[in-house]
Amino acid sequence: SDMHTFPEEGVVLLIDKDYQWTSFDVIRKLRKILKIKKIGHAGTLDPLATGLLIVCCGKKTKEIQQFMALEKEYTGTMVLGKTTPSFDLETTFDSESDTSHLAPGDIMNVVPHFTGMLQQIPPVYSAIKIDGSPVYKKARKGIDVELEPRSVEAKLFEITEIDLPEIHFRLVCSKGFYVRSLVRDVGNTLGVGAYLKTLVRTRIGEFRLDDAKTIEQLGSEIIA
Repeated sequence: SDMHTFPEEGVVLLIDKDYQWTSFDVIRKLRKILKIKKIGHAGTLDPLATGLLIVCCGKKTKEIQQFMALEKEYTGTMVLGKTTPSFDLETTFDSESDTSHLAPGDIMNVVPHFTGMLQQIPPVYSAIKIDGSPVYKKARKGIDVELEPRSVEAKLFEITEIDLPEIHFRLVCSKGFYVRSLVRDVGNTLGVGAYLKTLVRTRIGEFRLDDAKTIEQLGSEIIA
């Protein structure tokens, strides 16, 4: 076992998650590479999102809750005029609307509505549990799920570029914030719907994506 290479106090790894991997895929692969059982991540990234995932190993797993409580920063792209049930590209399009009447000013006008404390309904395609079962399992079966709004905070929401129907944005938000819900709500406010095309988590608290490594980089370092 390679456990002796692990410091007694445990290790915090900054991972740059690959596209289409679940956050649990990352844990599974790291278990294999590091030959360590006690390992967990501090805050899920959706499969189609990339960027920073904090992974705690050994005794550091006790600190997962503290890492989860930290603010998050993202950059992303939403597309107006089309929706999917998951609000991203994990599911197929289910509506289309014309966006030609929208001007950049219309889009900038909605930004203040999505800054500060918000009441946000989580996506039904999410790992939130109702009666012990994740709601996305019910959603996939076509069962209607009613989720309660929750208080979250957008500390900063800025539109960095408008290239209709695409809108590029930057977001700094609290724990429990769903970017896909923000995108759904922006689309609804503009009356045309929207889905999340790309999302990168660039920061968690003081931890930055620039300091993270892909599983491939990590694996080759350890084998070396």
